[in-house]
Amino acid sequence: MSLSDDTLRKILVQIQQTAVQSQRALNISVQQTAAKDRERRILQLTINEVTALDKEVKLYKGVGKMFLMTPRKEMEDELKGQEKELTDDISNLNKKSKYLEKQYNDAQAQLRDIFHHSPKS
Repeated sequence: MSLSDDTLRKILVQIQQTAVQSQRALNISVQQTAAKDRERRILQLTINEVTALDKEVKLYKGVGKMFLMTPRKEMEDELKGQEKELTDDISNLNKKSKYLEKQYNDAQAQLRDIFHHSPKS
């Protein structure tokens, strides 16, 4: 069974588009993961600094152009909540990256198979 040249060309274009889209999405996902990881490290350093402070030190949180005094427990809970949220985001982005990488590799393998098994003229 042989496919017409036009049908084969459409299939190749579709596979190439899938590969390109997967590669772009993978690059974006990797960049987002790196940014979230940097944010998480900064948060971890902030948490370490806050917990190392003396219990009597007053803590302030920036709100717009002003600072509000915030109870230590509330500040720590908020920071830990943000850290957990970032960790979850990173985990989801890693899963997405693995899926996109598999999709890209599958498209590349399909292209290799098509060209490897194509009849030699």
